[in-house]
Amino acid sequence: MSAVTTPGGRGTARVPAVPVRRLTVLYDAECSLCTFLRDWLVRQPQLVPLELVPAGSQEARRRFPGLDHRATLDDITVVGEAGQVYRGTAAWIVVLWALREQRPLAHRLSTPSGARLAKGATLAAAKWRGARWGGKVYRRADGWSYDPGRGWTYSAPGCDGGACPTG
Repeated sequence: MSAVTTPGGRGTARVPAVPVRRLTVLYDAECSLCTFLRDWLVRQPQLVPLELVPAGSQEARRRFPGLDHRATLDDITVVGEAGQVYRGTAAWIVVLWALREQRPLAHRLSTPSGARLAKGATLAAAKWRGARWGGKVYRRADGWSYDPGRGWTYSAPGCDGGACPTG
């Protein structure tokens, strides 16, 4: 299970007990599963407000300069207002905890037996996501585009000023 880490991602840390009044969820805006879950989250009654920000975006980089933004595209990351950083399974549990109707489930998933179930669900979602894209993450910034009828296509970046990358 992923743990709470320091803002720079330098391992686990004892975070002082402070009330959690807001959470920022960084999600992959180019992943259909991630955007489906984002849409579901915004429709849920929230006990703790969730701000949903595309991972790796300019906004995410501006708000959280100490994060490894490439890693936030691979695994759900949630940032608390006091600098707590939750990744993977721990992130899902804290997001569920923020939702009025899901808080009891979050408490069950935070027990040792519940943690095994939560980790299994997180791994299943990651496996589905990886299988969907052949284990690769396709990014528009890298020259990939998606058309629902044709799937992913790649267009090599142009050679600006006659300087082409060599392969």
